[in-house]
Formats: sequence, structure tokens, C-alpha cells
Amino acid sequence: MSQTKTGSHAAATLEKTPAGDLLDTTGHTSGADWLARYSTSLMGVFGTPQRVLVRGAGCLVWDADGKEYLDLLGGIAVNALGHAHPFVTSVISSQLATLGHVSNFFTSPTQIALAEKLLALTHAPAGSKVFFTNSGTEANEAAFKLARRNGASPDGTTGKRTKIIALEGAFHGRTMGALALTAKEAYRAPFEPLPGGVVHIPFGDVAALEAAIDETVAAVFLEPIQGEAGVRPLPPGYLKAAREATTKAGALLILDEVQTGIGRTGKWLATEDAGIVPDAVTLAKGLGGGFPIGALLTFGEQTSSLLTAGQHGTTFGGNPVATAAALATLHAIESQRVLENVAAVGDYLRAGLAAVDGVTEVRGEGLLIGFDLDAAVAPAVVTAGLDAGFIVNSPGPHTIRLAPPLVLTKDQAGTFLAALPAILQTAKDAQ
Repeated sequence: MSQTKTGSHAAATLEKTPAGDLLDTTGHTSGADWLARYSTSLMGVFGTPQRVLVRGAGCLVWDADGKEYLDLLGGIAVNALGHAHPFVTSVISSQLATLGHVSNFFTSPTQIALAEKLLALTHAPAGSKVFFTNSGTEANEAAFKLARRNGASPDGTTGKRTKIIALEGAFHGRTMGALALTAKEAYRAPFEPLPGGVVHIPFGDVAALEAAIDETVAAVFLEPIQGEAGVRPLPPGYLKAAREATTKAGALLILDEVQTGIGRTGKWLATEDAGIVPDAVTLAKGLGGGFPIGALLTFGEQTSSLLTAGQHGTTFGGNPVATAAALATLHAIESQRVLENVAAVGDYLRAGLAAVDGVTEVRGEGLLIGFDLDAAVAPAVVTAGLDAGFIVNSPGPHTIRLAPPLVLTKDQAGTFLAALPAILQTAKDAQ
């Protein structure tokens, strides 16, 4: 009885604690003060944060000093429905108040329903399955292990298929297996030796791809659009050639749609019009609408049976709250006809960017857009954009990447197009 009274008193005390006292989203502390505290308490792996953001609504965010920004990066293609979407937040809150975490010794209705929904949306063939993770790199790590099982003996020892093909410019994540698939030397070198057997071949070169695939290849990993390399789409016909070559050699074709999936290109998968069925697809980023969740989808019974009980696992992957967030996100995208908006606003943005003086090339699909500049001022454009109230990203010295919420309006996109010439000029003047 005393424990019950103590617990009730503690709960009552917590209920009287204003959320702002814990979360400090009220703007009482300046951005400079927060950054000073950041530098003494967090690892410097991200460098100095550009701003301290405290609040968001739709495609807008506000920093600790009250400045408003149009978010054209969306947490790097994560906030599919923008910030604080009322339906998604209500579903998350309801699920968390009902059942938050159970471990994967058990399952939950939301986990099962989300797996079924993803298989339906991707038109997965019979026998297809889903494995849930917490992030894109974990989804690719699971896919890496799936590849290792292709051609392996039943007792788990490695078979003759030891090679994995990835592309120059690829980015698949930063855990050790995913990092081995990632091409950028600056990311790889500090952590070598990485898991072996990965070969990077020239981007978009069908002849090089076909020459590299033989009976020793376990899998080919491809991004339909390389985001970190500056938003580079694979050339037409490449995916079909990859499917034909991998099928002939008995290798898996694994598509990394972590950045391009869940409506980013105006389709559920960027590759759904390619006329192929891959062996596996990885998803994350926009899947949870801002809540951390990833997934490995295996297509067909043969691929889905490669990983068996005990060969992989996760503590938090597929937990009830994350899967409820993803279900809510998918429902909102469908019911609000978001994919149509992605196509229309994406076309509008790309056309507008192509007409801006100083922009030399525009690439991408839907609301994953990269545009090149006639001078190496992209990092300065990011800074000038922030000062002007816009959040963008520079994956390279000449390139700007846009991956805004999928609910971005034409009017909002138009404000950026109108401001861009002055932003470019400010960046050039700063050099």
C-alpha cells in the first residue's frame, strides 16, 4: 500500500512539472548558450551545429532565437509529412500510452500490420517478408548479412559467393558492413580493415557491371538515385541490366531505397517503374515520418528464407511505437494524396531552378533534387540560405541538395526560387 501511495505521489509531482522545464522549447535560452553547452557535452562527430532548432510546424521550423526557416532538407529526407503532423503525433502518443516496447520475443498488431502494408504497397510476390530496424544503416547491415547467406552452406559457413558489388559514389551507411559498401574514402579510411569482399565499380556503366558479375558474386547493392553523391540517378536501363545479370549469375539484387523510398520521388519506390523485381529493398528515413524506423524487405520465398532464426536480431526494431508511427505516415500519404503533390511541386521546383542564373544542371525526381552551381560556393550557399531563412544541404562544393517534406507547397517552393539569386550572389561575394 505504501508503495502505491509513493508511486501516486511521484506521478502527481511529474504531472505538475511543465514540459517546458524539461524540454526548454520556449526560447528562454539563446542559441549561442545552447551551442556552448553542446560543445562541452556532445561528441564533435557532426562538427558545430548550424542552428539550435526548438520547434516545427509543417515545412517550417524555428530556432532558439525565434528565427523562422523554410525546411527544404526535411531532416535529410526524413520528415515526409513535415514537422509535428497532427495525425502522426496523435497516433504516436496513443500507442505510447498503450504499449511502448515489448522486445522481439513478442510481436504486436502494429508490427504485423505495417509489414503487411509495406508488402502490399511494393507489390511484393508471395513468400516475401519484412525485417524491421531502427535506421537505414541497420537495414543495409541486415541486407549485407542477407548477401553473405546467398550461396552459404546450411551450417552457416561461407560458400563460394564471397564478392559484393557496389558503385563508386555509393553511400549505404556508417556501421561497419554498410560502411564497407560506402565508397567515400574519407568515411572508410579511419576504420579499415572493413568487412572484405566489396568491390566498387564505375557508376552507371552497364559494361563494367556485366563484367564484374560472375558466380562468385553474392549480391549487387544499388541506390536508384545516389543522394550523398549529389543526387545522381542511375541511367535508364541500368536497373534492368543489373536484374538480368544478377539473375543469370545467381546473385542477389539489393536496392537501397532508404532515401528514395516512401514517396520521395512521387512513387512508393523510385524503382517501381523499372520493370523489375529485386531480391531485397531497404527503407528508412521517411518511413516513420520523423520517428526512427527502417526495414529490409525480402522479395520471394527463396530470398526471405536466407536469414533464419537466431542469425540476426534487434532490441528496438519494429517496436509498437515506431511501427504505429510508420502506419500513420503511410496512411496520411495515401489519404492526403501526397504523392501527387510530390510530382507537381517537384516538377515546379526543377523547372524554376533550371531558369536561375548560375545553376548549371538540375537532377533528381520528385522532391529529391540536386542542382549544380557554376562556382564552388555550395557550402557558402548553405550559410547564406540560413541567413535568408532557408535550410538546404551541400553534398559537394558545387552541389546543393533539396529533400523537403513531401507536403511542401508550390507557394513555399516559390519563395525559395525567388530568394535563390540573392542567396547565390551573397555566397559568391563571401568567397
